[in-house]
Amino acid sequence: MNEKNSAKAGELSGKEAAPGDEADAVNAAEEAADRAEARTDTTSADQADKEADEAGPNSGGSEPTQDQADPADQADPADQADPAARADKTLVAMPPVSRQDSAQPTADAVSEPDEGQADAATSGSEAAREPRDDGAASSTPPSDEQPEQREEQPGEEGRQQPEADAPKSPEAPAKPDPVSAPAPVRGPDANPESAPDPDPQPAPGPDPAKKPPAPSWAARRESDSERTSEFVALKPDLPRPTSPRPVTPTPGPSSSGEKPGAGSGDSDRTREFTAPSRADNDRTMALTRPPAPSAAAPSASSGTGDAAGPPPPLDLLAQLTNTPPKAETVGRTVARRIKIWGTLVALLAVVLVAVQALRPLPTPTLKLTGKASHSADGGALSLPWPTEGQAVVDIDGLGRMGSYGEMKPLPIGSVAKVMTTYLILRDHPLKAGDKGPSIPVDQKAEDDYTNGVTEKESVVEVKAGQQISELEALQAVMLPSANNVARLLARWDASTEEAFIKKMNDTAKELGMTNTTYTDASGLIESTVSTAEDQVKLAKRAMTNPVFRQIAKLPSYQSTTTSGGSTLETARTQYNFNKLVPLNGVVGIKTGSTTKAGGNLVFAAETTVGDSKQLIIGAVFGQHKTPIIGTATAASKSLILAADKALRSETVVKKGEVVGQVDDGLGGMVPVVAAKDLTVPVWSGASVAIKLTDDGKALPHSANAGTEVGMLTVGSGAGEAKVPVTLKDDLSEPSFGAKLTRLG
Repeated sequence: MNEKNSAKAGELSGKEAAPGDEADAVNAAEEAADRAEARTDTTSADQADKEADEAGPNSGGSEPTQDQADPADQADPADQADPAARADKTLVAMPPVSRQDSAQPTADAVSEPDEGQADAATSGSEAAREPRDDGAASSTPPSDEQPEQREEQPGEEGRQQPEADAPKSPEAPAKPDPVSAPAPVRGPDANPESAPDPDPQPAPGPDPAKKPPAPSWAARRESDSERTSEFVALKPDLPRPTSPRPVTPTPGPSSSGEKPGAGSGDSDRTREFTAPSRADNDRTMALTRPPAPSAAAPSASSGTGDAAGPPPPLDLLAQLTNTPPKAETVGRTVARRIKIWGTLVALLAVVLVAVQALRPLPTPTLKLTGKASHSADGGALSLPWPTEGQAVVDIDGLGRMGSYGEMKPLPIGSVAKVMTTYLILRDHPLKAGDKGPSIPVDQKAEDDYTNGVTEKESVVEVKAGQQISELEALQAVMLPSANNVARLLARWDASTEEAFIKKMNDTAKELGMTNTTYTDASGLIESTVSTAEDQVKLAKRAMTNPVFRQIAKLPSYQSTTTSGGSTLETARTQYNFNKLVPLNGVVGIKTGSTTKAGGNLVFAAETTVGDSKQLIIGAVFGQHKTPIIGTATAASKSLILAADKALRSETVVKKGEVVGQVDDGLGGMVPVVAAKDLTVPVWSGASVAIKLTDDGKALPHSANAGTEVGMLTVGSGAGEAKVPVTLKDDLSEPSFGAKLTRLG
């Protein structure tokens, strides 16, 4: 091998070829070396260049980059001085990269080989290149698969990267062939979005009639001072890292004479850059981006979803989650708040409507819209009042006809027994016709009888050990006014007379008897005082008890404890001291007299007025004309007769008159009318109150006209007069709108 061909072979061994294309370049170099050895040493350099170019423009040979300088140019002076020694170097080619390897992308930036690697390449440790199996000529088109750029990993020195094709002309850069061009080498700042057109037009092939010019790297040599390269990044963005695939280094030739191509030394680990087009005088190299691979070649995923293929799932997730929000504006803020608050307001409105619609309806009520009272015609009524003491006349439930005298406390005598009888019946009630429990007569009751006869008291004969019924004991107290039996009942009820007296005073306060004081159960003690007005209050309450009323109107009763003697105290028949019973409708109540108190009488008389029965209740106290009890009785009779004469019936409300309305509680009103005439007993100058009540019945939420819904009432108790009221119009349930707008 001559020196020139040896130098040519050294240049080929100092760089790596791309898969497919590199094999063609190696084969072409070996054939040229074999033919050169057969020729004479006088063969010119033009013949060597011609043989090297027979591989064709598509043979895969590429102009060495400045980082991958010619081995002859990067050799030591000793190597340049000994070209014969370099001619003995054996060329070994790297095995071609498989299709599977070419489809895997690399992301690390391509680095320049250091000067030590260049020196190693020229010192005899060149990488062995393996010849192609098919022995194809250098002009055979390479595979359409793109070479893969491999990343040099730490501890994996000696791995090789394919070189890019060299331009065809020193003046104009060659257009890369989409089929035979190597895969683009992306530097650290490569931007996948700035890739060229993925389907570039292929460069026209060489003209077979015209001899292609020799590559600039074959005809020109650079000096040491020109071996300076500058890396110019095309775009500052960083590539997305991918998992590097380790490349198994090919072992270099051993000293025992291994075949060329069996392996390569550590000194041949160089990296590949795409050689830019440059002029002969351009010594600055820039990393260029080749056109995108053809559709037929498998493309590496760029991770951005461009034409190279869909991004990996993790990159796609990053794109979706890292999308920046839209710029905040006043309009968007207002719209968002309207949506939020509008939804809340709508939800609140739905809840409010449901609550209002499902709430229970208020209970309808009756309201009086007519007159609340009625005043009878005529002036003030004049009654036959006594000339001394006190007097009061009331119509039970209608009001007071009149009164006489100053209502100051006076001794009342046996009138106090009205409270004693009232309390026994209240705490030990009896039914009509029953006699009640038996009360044992104690020695105190017998002694009180003996002492009472001596003192001219009102007493009834009893003996210790006898049994007396409750009914008979009450009759003895009310009719013959037996003081000893009244004290017996007090002890039976409260154990002691003092305890019973306390009950009497407490009850007086409850009834509003403000001028009354009780000191004993019989009233014999002069400290027991009251007024005619207070005793009328008590008489009205006592007359509501039917048993009390039945006892008060008895003229007499038959005693079971008396001996049947001829005296008043021992007679079997005991008479009522109220001589008005049963004349003139008198039904009671009780007499009382003492020297200090004079004659006293609380009376009650029934009278019929129109269709109703009225009760006249009154009292005459402090009559000292003798006979004192007769004087009180006469005065009482005169008042009863005058009151009966003064009472008359009068219509206060006519049938069909609107007296009120039904309020449904939500603003609905329906008038009500009197079902018939309301007639009440009145007297001259009297004023009576009118009330509208539901009569204890719940009002309906809806009803037809004419339905009875309440009562129109005048008075109370025995003097009460009332008529029903009915709906004038239909009563309907409140509307849905009324239910929604109610506040209460």
